[in-house]
Amino acid sequence: MDEIKRPPIKGRGAVSNATGRFERETRVLTDDGWTGYASGGNETLTDPLRTTVAPASAKSIIARNQSPDVPFDQSVNPYQGCEHACIYCFARPTHAYLNLSPGLDFETKLFAKRNAAELLAKELRAKSYVCQPLALGANTDAYQPIERTEGITRRVLEVCRDFNQPVSIITKSALVLRDLDILAPMAADGLASVAISVTTLDRDLARVMEPRASTPSRRLEAIRTLAEADVPVAVLASPMIPALNDHELESILEAAAGAGATAASYILLRLPLEIATLFEEWLRTHVPDRADRVLSLMRQSRDGALYRSGFGTRMKGTGPYAELLRHRFKLACRKHGLGDRSWQLDCSRFRAPPAAGDQLSLL
Repeated sequence: MDEIKRPPIKGRGAVSNATGRFERETRVLTDDGWTGYASGGNETLTDPLRTTVAPASAKSIIARNQSPDVPFDQSVNPYQGCEHACIYCFARPTHAYLNLSPGLDFETKLFAKRNAAELLAKELRAKSYVCQPLALGANTDAYQPIERTEGITRRVLEVCRDFNQPVSIITKSALVLRDLDILAPMAADGLASVAISVTTLDRDLARVMEPRASTPSRRLEAIRTLAEADVPVAVLASPMIPALNDHELESILEAAAGAGATAASYILLRLPLEIATLFEEWLRTHVPDRADRVLSLMRQSRDGALYRSGFGTRMKGTGPYAELLRHRFKLACRKHGLGDRSWQLDCSRFRAPPAAGDQLSLL
């Protein structure tokens, strides 16, 4: 049986479901005569893939890192996998640890940590806990579409509010505005900030590059609404992809500043592990005329490779192109009054509220 190449599926980012790096077998898509893929049967390769959500058996919820180029030390991620389906997502390789594909599995087979709020409250009460700002959605988006029905992120925010635990949200979804009733009062006390990722202003490009995320216009409107509610909001022009969206850097920063953003940051496209193959496959499917140019500039910015993971350079790259991008970013930020993104939130207010059964402690 010959391998079949799947055409792109509307509403999905990855073109294939490439086998994860820890699996012993390699999967290929074939027509065995039962599906009718090749013979005009009822099933087709472009049929929509159904999103499934399973519970994740989380035993702890605060993830900690010691990476010198990551500006926060602890984070909470309510979900594994992300339905936004951004082809460039650096979290895709984590699905390999679940014996699933970082490709289509990552965006269709999702896991929800439904006990996240309870775990967070327990960990915040621990005598050993030292309050630091908490990043919410640093790996996969805390406001991806399934949050509308799961509501895990909102429950996590309610715990942060009750403990006066400072939190900074990273998202590309306008759904964050649903929780403005929690975020605005927290922000007034120096306990909350939001960063909105705006990768492109081109709706057509966004539709194929990050198909289930909020449209660029809705993200800018989210920035505006947050700013009007006095919630500190930054714009993340990330990732910048050479010869694809890098020409929009100044326009993105100008639009975000006009909407009320006060800070900005950017990251050069990262292609670790399986993402390199998935991204090249996406390029040759959706923008074949630019694929070689994009990959060439990436190699020029990564010392000849598609990716280098060294601290200090993995976020911004090296070489003339990367240096030009840094210079353009600084000039645009200066022009539009955008400062560096800050993680400074007020940790002095942190207090654990009385737990159930602790009423006597109030006397």
